[in-house]
Amino acid sequence: MRKVAFYTLGCKLNFSETSTISRQFAEKGYQKVEFSETPDIFIINTCSVTDNADKKCAKIVREAQNINPNGYVAIIGCYAQLKPKEISEIPGVDAVLGAAEKFRLIELLDGFVKPENTQVLASEIKEATAFNNAYSINDRTRTFLKVQDGCNYHCAFCTIPLARGKSRSDSVENILNSAREIAASEVKEVVLTGVNIGDFGIQDGKRTERFVDLVKAIDEVEGIDRIRISSIEPNLLTNEIIEFTSTSKRFVPHFHIPLQSGNNKTLRRMRRRYLRELYEDRINKIKQLMPNCCIGVDVIVGFPGETHEDFLDTYNFLNELNISYLHVFTYSERANTAAPEMEGRVPLKERKERSKMLRILSEKKKQQFYRENLGSTATVLFENDIENGMMHGFTENYVRVSAKYDPMLINELKTVTLKSINENGTVDVEEPEMVFETH
Repeated sequence: MRKVAFYTLGCKLNFSETSTISRQFAEKGYQKVEFSETPDIFIINTCSVTDNADKKCAKIVREAQNINPNGYVAIIGCYAQLKPKEISEIPGVDAVLGAAEKFRLIELLDGFVKPENTQVLASEIKEATAFNNAYSINDRTRTFLKVQDGCNYHCAFCTIPLARGKSRSDSVENILNSAREIAASEVKEVVLTGVNIGDFGIQDGKRTERFVDLVKAIDEVEGIDRIRISSIEPNLLTNEIIEFTSTSKRFVPHFHIPLQSGNNKTLRRMRRRYLRELYEDRINKIKQLMPNCCIGVDVIVGFPGETHEDFLDTYNFLNELNISYLHVFTYSERANTAAPEMEGRVPLKERKERSKMLRILSEKKKQQFYRENLGSTATVLFENDIENGMMHGFTENYVRVSAKYDPMLINELKTVTLKSINENGTVDVEEPEMVFETH
């Protein structure tokens, strides 16, 4: 039995796809192992959101070579679609597969025999038109369920449409079938994921369904305790979606909503499809209906033309907004996007200083959100995340908690009282009694 190992860089969507591809290997008689267990085949699923993600790919290839110099190394994912020739020149890479080919790699690579020259199997992105169903299972406590792929937006900083193609979706019916399979495996939490999840519903180039249709339908699936939405654009997060999730059976009070800039001039230059006034309206609507809702925000600093005053505009906007944490990205130039051609390049040192300021603000926001939740009762999904005799998990509204390690609590939902914030920045709880929830 040949051994295969997987390494995933990047987003939840990549994790769902890696997990699905690994099941294809298992069905063909391969044994899935860890990188350290001297696999015969290494599959590396790449990201290309930042330059750093590209560099990580080369580093992992080197590590694979160190572990097994005779191992077969195949690269898939966004970086593989964007820069197949560049990857093919990395020493040790045997095959590079693009977006239209990655789900067929067992068929295309036929036995994984090391070739004399690197095989490059990467069609133009316009060929990536099929929706490939994917979800992760048995990899983590929660499952990532892919419901949408690709993007029809062309933000000035983003390579995703070039790496994943046009927006396309599975049908609600097919997703419900996947959700029922997941429920049968006793997974407690499902995260709906995609590239532009709010644009769900496009099949064969035509809109046939809406994201809110999926939200309402999947809320009825028995056997899943919690459903989380991974990330949704503010202009696609409608009042109908907010109102439904506020009273739903399974959707948790947690949204992650990309902002990218709190300055309207910068938003226009970025080619975003909203202004900050709409964003603020979405936040206010959520907090009105779900006061304890956790709201995460993506923000980019150092975009071309962003002056110090523009950045302070973003900083002050975020400071006053009722949000819970930030994911801060330092702008990096990406080939074949509009932004590098724009005037007003921000020096790298300035970009890093702005990032640092927002990361400090994020920590303050998170601690404030945690303090607001102290004394309340919440349900925690405990994970196999053990450190110094303590285990961790997340509440419905994404407060990370710590409790004394108990193997019986792993992958269990427990009702606890949030007690205090500890020196590690997580929340200690009243020790949960060994009486499990009934579902």
